[in-house]
Amino acid sequence: MRGPDGNGSRQIGSGALGGSGDGGGAPAPPGRGRLVVGVGVRGSATEAELLDLIRRALASAGLPPGAVATLATLAGKGGHPAVRAAAAALGVPVAEYPAGTLAAVPVPNPSGVVGDAVGTAGVAEAAALAGAGGGDAELVVPKRKSAAATVAVARAQAVQHPRNTPGEQP
Repeated sequence: MRGPDGNGSRQIGSGALGGSGDGGGAPAPPGRGRLVVGVGVRGSATEAELLDLIRRALASAGLPPGAVATLATLAGKGGHPAVRAAAAALGVPVAEYPAGTLAAVPVPNPSGVVGDAVGTAGVAEAAALAGAGGGDAELVVPKRKSAAATVAVARAQAVQHPRNTPGEQP
């Protein structure tokens, strides 16, 4: 499967509450469904912690949760219970990107600690930008951190929802 930037990504699933959540690949209506929330989580991250951090990040920029089209994260983190629960609460799919793809995305707030741990100096910001189309995207909320989670928000010029390839499970 290819992400909006043409690099590999994989959709994990979609939720049912709010968001555009149509999953059909059509561009989102104007002003709605154009945001990608990049998330990074430690194993100890909780659903409440991540969802609160996402909501606070969106509110800080005056953005409604219904404008989120996708959560994006590092490959292997889409199945984390907090990520899945946040996606379900927002009614959006999760796209995962390999560390190499994220490492190629310039981010304003890189972390050497994260780079040493996972192979990319930015997860939340890089995933948000990659999910929102890379060079066309605008980082509207730089990374925000809690004890076990990090989020960032990017706005795409037009977001295409990830689709499953034949044989892939949603």
